[in-house]
Amino acid sequence: MSIVPLRGERALPRVASSRNGAGNRTHIDARQHVRQQGDFQVAGFLEGKNIAVTGAGSGIGKAVALHAASEGARVVVADYGVTMDGSNPTSEVADGVVAEIVGAGGTAVAVAGDVSEMAVGQAIVDAAISNWGSIDGVVCVAGILRERMLFNMSEAEWDDVVRVHLKGTFTVFRAALAVMRKQPTGGSLVGFTSGAFIGSTAQANYSAAKGGIVSLTKSAALTGLKYGVNANIIAPVAKTRMSDQVPFGLEMGAPEDIAPMVTYLLSDQAKDISGQIYTCVGPRISVWNQPKEVRSMFAPGLGRWTPEQIADILPRTIKTEEHPFLAELASRMKQMEERKAAEATAQG
Repeated sequence: MSIVPLRGERALPRVASSRNGAGNRTHIDARQHVRQQGDFQVAGFLEGKNIAVTGAGSGIGKAVALHAASEGARVVVADYGVTMDGSNPTSEVADGVVAEIVGAGGTAVAVAGDVSEMAVGQAIVDAAISNWGSIDGVVCVAGILRERMLFNMSEAEWDDVVRVHLKGTFTVFRAALAVMRKQPTGGSLVGFTSGAFIGSTAQANYSAAKGGIVSLTKSAALTGLKYGVNANIIAPVAKTRMSDQVPFGLEMGAPEDIAPMVTYLLSDQAKDISGQIYTCVGPRISVWNQPKEVRSMFAPGLGRWTPEQIADILPRTIKTEEHPFLAELASRMKQMEERKAAEATAQG
C-alpha cells in the first residue's frame, strides 16, 4: 500500500497510473464504448474526453467516475481515502476504483491527497494532462462531515468542512480553468451542492460550504463564457454514507441515478448549458430557478424608510416567501410539544 501524506504535511500527492501486464498504459478499446441506437451504432457520450472526479472513491463520486469511463472517458480518480469525518487517509480507495475501471476495459489514474491543498488540486489536473494531453472536464464531489449544532460547533469543525468542500472545489476549478481557457475545446466544470438552499439544523458548516460552491460555480460560469468553459451544479439526493446522517425521511435515489446527468453535462451536447443547478432524485431530474426578486415595495414619497413604516407596510405588501423545511420543522416541533403536553396531562 502506498502512503498518502497526512493533512498538514506538504509532500506531493501520490499519483498512480494503470498499466497492463506488458508495462504499457492500458487504453480504451473504442469498440467497448459503441452502443446500438436504433439502426445506428454510436460512440460513448464522452469518447476521447479526459475527466477528473474528486471524491471518486465511493458514493456519488465513484458512480460518476465509473459511468464516465463506461461512456468512453479517461478518468482521473481522485480520493483521499478518508472516513466520513476526514480521518485515516489511504490510497487504496482510489486504487480500487482505478482497478475496477481498468478491469472493465477503461483507462484511469489515481490521485490520493487532500483536495483542499493547492498542490493536490493542481496534481489532479496535471495527471490528466501528463497522461493524456488535456483536461476536458472536472467534477468535484469530495467532502466530509462534522455534525454539530451551530451553538456547539468548534472552529476546527467549521474550518475542516468548509476547507474540504469549498476550497477543495476551488483548487480543482482554478487549476482546470487555467488550462481549459487555453484549449480550443474549452472544458466543463461540475460542482456538487446539497443543503445550500434550505440550511441544516446540525450541519451549518456543510450547508454554508455548499452555498459557497453555488456562488463559486456561477462565478466560474461567468468567467468561463469567453473561453468556451461551462460550469454547472448538481444538487443530488441519493443514499450515500453522508446522507445516512439525514435526521428524517427524504425521497432518495441511488448514486447511479445521478451519474448519467453528470455525463451529459460533461459532453459536447451540453456545451451551451452553463450556470444551472439540477437536482437528480431517482428517475426525476429538476432544474432550479435562478434567484431573483419576487416583490418590491417603495417608501412613501420615495424617501427613506423608517422601521415603523416597514412594520406597518411589509406584512400587507411584499410579505415573505415560505421556507418549506422551516415550516415542516416548526410543524414537527409543535406536534412534539402537543404530544408531551398530552402525556403530562394523562400522567397527572
